[in-house]
Amino acid sequence: MTWWHALIEAGAVPGGSGLGAWDLGETATSDTSIVEDSELQTHPIPKPRIPNPQPPTPNAVSFLNGIERWSVVAYDGVVQIVNAYVAAAVCRRDDRGVLHATFERSRAFAVAPIDRVSPSLRPLLEQMAPDIEPVDGELAGQPARYLEQVESTVRRARAHLERELAETATASLGAEEWLVLEGLLSRSPAVTRHPRALGVIKSHGAQFLEGRGLERALTLPAGYRTSVFAVRGGHTRTEVYSWYLRLWPWEGNDLLYGLLRVEARADRETVTRASAVSSWLWAERAPLATPATRWDRLLYPLHHVEEYLKARAPRSPAVRSRLPVA
Repeated sequence: MTWWHALIEAGAVPGGSGLGAWDLGETATSDTSIVEDSELQTHPIPKPRIPNPQPPTPNAVSFLNGIERWSVVAYDGVVQIVNAYVAAAVCRRDDRGVLHATFERSRAFAVAPIDRVSPSLRPLLEQMAPDIEPVDGELAGQPARYLEQVESTVRRARAHLERELAETATASLGAEEWLVLEGLLSRSPAVTRHPRALGVIKSHGAQFLEGRGLERALTLPAGYRTSVFAVRGGHTRTEVYSWYLRLWPWEGNDLLYGLLRVEARADRETVTRASAVSSWLWAERAPLATPATRWDRLLYPLHHVEEYLKARAPRSPAVRSRLPVA
């Protein structure tokens, strides 16, 4: 019997089975300055040519991605009690191009406003749930805002897991090995300082450019990158160098179609090799990461890690019929 089934047996009302979002985007960041060119420009990335049809890629690369799931599994009056799961993994590509998991972590936990759980159910919850993430009970009576708080809590748990795994992975990289992670490199100052770590961001909730620079970034042709710019912000206030890269043509779709933002160490060497790195990442778009949402911005190896984690994740709580019982 699961911990939430025990709560339901004790009188809690069963919840639904809606999952939380897999990717909720990045938050706003400030302090941006151009470090390549006098103003933001567009640069074609090197394309493979015969007799070398494939662009140069590092001999050894590891890819890090994570997942998050959550669902309301029980109600205690109006209080929604949530079952959550987060996981992250690093997969290393061998000489044959096969990806193998090298590091992996996961966490299954409950999310609940402990102070608002009824006296009859609270002891059972604390006894049966292996891990509880408490949240503020002030919003329990406002379901929409409460679930936003739950989303934020689960997202932070996933980010913490990914940051720990990224620090472990970068500390063990070989002399020529790279780490490409899904999301912000700047979450961890230690990872940000590594010369062969890249963050690949497919969400564009934060605005770093304005005016003509913003227009050039959003209308970037496929196979082009922008100038490198410095970004200092986020909760760590860590500086990184960044640029935009277009994987697929946006014409006929939307301005964000196929658009990535790349983060790397704030160092002159990053500017020097931005085009070569972009050419390598551009090649990682194949095979297609379908049927994933936003496949146009998801590098296939990162999609592979995500699918690996989904396959190993526990099943979601079974959906209960909403038909009336005679």
